Amino acid sequence: MSTDLSVLDLVPVPSGTPASQAVRASIDLARTAERCGYKRYWISEHHSMPAIASSAPEVLLSRIAALTDHIRVGSGGVMLPNHAPLRVAENFHTLEALYPGRIDLGLGRAPGSDARASRALRAGSGEQFADLLNEMIGLSRNSLRPGHPFHGVSVSPSDVALPPIWILGSSGASAHVAGAAGMGYSFASHFSPMPAEPALRRYRGAFQPSAAFDKPHAILGVSAICAPTDEEAEYLAATVDLMWLRLRKGEFLPLPSPEEALAYDYSAVERDAIAENRSRHVIGSPDSVRDQLNARIADAEPDEIMIVSNLHDPAKRLQSYELIAQAMA
Repeated sequence: MSTDLSVLDLVPVPSGTPASQAVRASIDLARTAERCGYKRYWISEHHSMPAIASSAPEVLLSRIAALTDHIRVGSGGVMLPNHAPLRVAENFHTLEALYPGRIDLGLGRAPGSDARASRALRAGSGEQFADLLNEMIGLSRNSLRPGHPFHGVSVSPSDVALPPIWILGSSGASAHVAGAAGMGYSFASHFSPMPAEPALRRYRGAFQPSAAFDKPHAILGVSAICAPTDEEAEYLAATVDLMWLRLRKGEFLPLPSPEEALAYDYSAVERDAIAENRSRHVIGSPDSVRDQLNARIADAEPDEIMIVSNLHDPAKRLQSYELIAQAMA
């Protein structure tokens, strides 16, 4: 593959399916991704959303790493304001000790939840992200200055370092931070209305080499649905249409089936909104998806494409990833 492919798993919960089954389905997807040649497998963090069961990415990715052999696994990402930096450092030191050289630490500043869930998490503000990041790194390296309230606090196991850190962004605001710190950068074009190219250009322009990254590495997140024919892909994509509309209205229901979505009584305004949102998704047969992905690669020039495919039928989701890997090989 000229541009590496990876997987972002939101652990979607299809309607009529227990959330526990959706969690277990992630193991099947990770094994499929490894077999198909995907480079890494990331799990998102969300809370209090019946449509998404990725509330504890560290736990799930530890299980996935144990049941795979070589694919990199990581968070896509841990929402840092939801956690004490010491706890994040301890979790990922431990994961790095268990699976050396296979762990990624993706970090975000968004809550990944609604206001009530954020309060239940005792979450901080995204405005604290830079301070929390510096604190986590300082604790990991035991480099907090004398006089800092946590100076001398150690992270165990202390004989490993944090895995490579990736900053997640959806507007470009974090691109300069990631580049200047010598970290990886991942842009969420699978839901962001902002163009990716300016953010990736800003990241590369600010990049300073580090021990983890000797050169910039930019990931482009893309929502993609692939099926043997364009017609079937369009049919499966009805799930994404209604899911997005519900999220826009603050309705966090499980993923609808294509039948449920097609039977929904959309208003004219809703249909226009869905049509506009479709521009953020890659949908079609293998040849069509390959051409659309290559167009995005030519435009933003990412080092890697990270595919998220939210489909109601787990078997169709596995097939989508398989077909995309074959088309881009």
